[in-house]
Amino acid sequence: MITRRQFTMVATGGIASAAAGPWLRSAVSAQSPTQKTLVLDAMGEVRDSYTDDLVREMIDAGMNSITVTLCDPKSFEQQAYDWAMDGVLEYDRLIAEKSSFYLKATRVADIAKAREQGKIAIFYLFQNSTQFGRDLDAVDIFHGLGVRSSQITYNWQNWAGAGCYEDNGSGLTRFGHELVEKMNDTGMLIDLSHAHMRTMADTIAASREPVIISHTCCQALYDHKRNTTDENMRAVAAKGGLVGITQMRPFMTRQIDNAVHFYYEHIEHAIKVAGIDHVCIGSDRDHRRLVLTEEYLAELKREEGENFDRSHWPLYFEELNGPRRMETIWDGLSRRGMPQAHLEKLFGTNLHRLYAQVIG
Repeated sequence: MITRRQFTMVATGGIASAAAGPWLRSAVSAQSPTQKTLVLDAMGEVRDSYTDDLVREMIDAGMNSITVTLCDPKSFEQQAYDWAMDGVLEYDRLIAEKSSFYLKATRVADIAKAREQGKIAIFYLFQNSTQFGRDLDAVDIFHGLGVRSSQITYNWQNWAGAGCYEDNGSGLTRFGHELVEKMNDTGMLIDLSHAHMRTMADTIAASREPVIISHTCCQALYDHKRNTTDENMRAVAAKGGLVGITQMRPFMTRQIDNAVHFYYEHIEHAIKVAGIDHVCIGSDRDHRRLVLTEEYLAELKREEGENFDRSHWPLYFEELNGPRRMETIWDGLSRRGMPQAHLEKLFGTNLHRLYAQVIG
């Protein structure tokens, strides 16, 4: 079993000068709108393999905050707890070692602090609730360590509810209701990515606080188990929450080349359904410029076993392959007629509002 950060892809670093501070903007992007607005990724990747130049380029392209997954979510019971603890420690170490680029974020004010210092604020997320087991005190433990968001499920059934790969899901369980109440009381944001639609609907109804689906796409446009129905997107919006549209190409199309318009269509559909105040970007993507090789694919096949499906790769749109993709998305949506005020909400101010309300 491998984690996202154990993937070994062939990738190039950034192009910014190593001599330049992270706050210095390059001539290439001197007029980029993403440098002038708030740019927050509701769920993205930060890896310890990133070069300094690559991180400088991410910052130069306007990235202000990323919520990262701490550990592999495909674990249960004691292993899940241990991996979660290791994930917190590993990211704490990474941020400490790269303190000129990253700032550990535990409150919304840390976004402004990081932005003023030319850094990226990093929020912590678990993509499952198995690290809590059936012990609600574990929510307090991980919150005390800086974790500010957790999914209720990953792909399969757990103590709290059913994941999206379950054919006959439980809905939100009795323990799941207790977990939702505990997370509400603690100030830990509930993330419903990967949840079965019934579990998702139950959780939205049960939560006193707004929730997020940080990385999903639209079921109405493309039939995929990871995508969300219009009904649930409307319910999230009615509760004051957010729907984050991911950049995982297989959730939108099997087409590989010249396909980025599918991503824009999913963003536009989510806005049509949920409203402009309730949609954000949750990339779920790497920032490196990735190059798939046959050697890498063979390695991935060995590691993933029966889960490997060659038709799913590459997972990304080539147009969004690299650290400047937020600039590309802004320009692409702008050309399709999205006004600046809506772009600013989509790229950051919506997520900032949610974090302020739930995380504090």
